[in-house]
Amino acid sequence: MSHEHHHHHFLDHHHKEKKTAAEMTKHDYEKEVKHHKHLEHVSKVGAVAAGTYALHEKHKAKKDPEHAHSHRIKEEIAVTVAVGSLAFSRHEHHEKQEAKKEQHSAFGKKHHHF
Repeated sequence: MSHEHHHHHFLDHHHKEKKTAAEMTKHDYEKEVKHHKHLEHVSKVGAVAAGTYALHEKHKAKKDPEHAHSHRIKEEIAVTVAVGSLAFSRHEHHEKQEAKKEQHSAFGKKHHHF
């Protein structure tokens, strides 16, 4: 007997086909907004952590002159990661705003009455 095995890449594990605007429900738009908001917040936390690590390595470079070069390299990598995280956060912010805009155009804006 021949058995076929399908190998899936780990990044495709949660991948779903994106629905067209006509297929999207109000709940789908809300989930998309929430998803982008979550990724925005996670990337901000990553930026803070990487920035903190960069400052830590900068301090270590001053305190440990024998290994200062290594600490400076680690610091530069951490700074690069922090900048990348901030850029991703900004990207997700724009994606969140776009999803909100699409939701408003499809279903109208919410009105709050006090």
